[in-house]
Amino acid sequence: MRICCRRNEVIATEQEKIAILTDSGTDVPQEYIDRFGMYVLPLIVNYHDGSYRDKLEITSDEVASRLAVEIPKTSLPSPGEIEDAFARIKADGYNKVLAVTISSGLSGTCNSIRIVSELFPEMETLVVDTKNIGIGAGLAAISAGELISQGLPFRTIYRRLCDAVNNSAVFFCVNTLEYLEKGGRIGHVAAALGRVLNLKPIITCNKEGIYTTAAKVRGRAESLIKTLDLAKAFAARYDKCMVAVAEGAAKEEAARLFQKAAGSAFPNAERLLSGQISPALVVHTGPGLIGIGVQKVVF
Repeated sequence: MRICCRRNEVIATEQEKIAILTDSGTDVPQEYIDRFGMYVLPLIVNYHDGSYRDKLEITSDEVASRLAVEIPKTSLPSPGEIEDAFARIKADGYNKVLAVTISSGLSGTCNSIRIVSELFPEMETLVVDTKNIGIGAGLAAISAGELISQGLPFRTIYRRLCDAVNNSAVFFCVNTLEYLEKGGRIGHVAAALGRVLNLKPIITCNKEGIYTTAAKVRGRAESLIKTLDLAKAFAARYDKCMVAVAEGAAKEEAARLFQKAAGSAFPNAERLLSGQISPALVVHTGPGLIGIGVQKVVF
């Protein structure tokens, strides 16, 4: 459901102190985490010899380098970790929480946050299920920070974030289908056919927040071109948009793509970001991911 914003909205009262709670799978760049004081719940990367907190105790490059030896599992933060985050938010003096999470269709984090928030009735919590992954979800968290800084009321911010979710997308390509297949994200037949024909699917999230194929091309070079073309077509819907280029163990290719994005590819880009995907996402996609997130500007 699309939620429209009201015109001439009033500024929030001084009593509203709003915190942003998100998860590491949104891939918000550290500069924005610091700027807006976001609270970030790390996803968990589980190996046979131990578990590691996403981005805090393990990096994307480390996961990529170990994939040939072991493909780990991933899991969401425990209820205890989520409860601790809410307790910190409360202790820091906040009375409102905007929780911006990766898609509930891909992770249970959204639902867990919703459940734990009920243990803190003194803080009003609104959960934004982005129906997206990686920086495609992170752009909503960044928008939340911008809207809070404008002093808008809590529920006005929530409505605008819902509008952002309805007008955002991420498109990404991978170097191999092996890890999507092993993680159950793509069928064995589709993966085998893709290997034989050298097909490279461009993946996005549907309205339910589930991975779906946006296009199929042959070869790595064509997949990068198509990813950029799909992002450009989506961005052209809006007068102003945010654009982000993300990579997983593909720094040089991402840098070249970012140069194109910073050139004439997105003339309506209000903000252009770049960053690395989370270790947890590398587990499911393998090395060589290139993604472009686009979101309508709502602030």
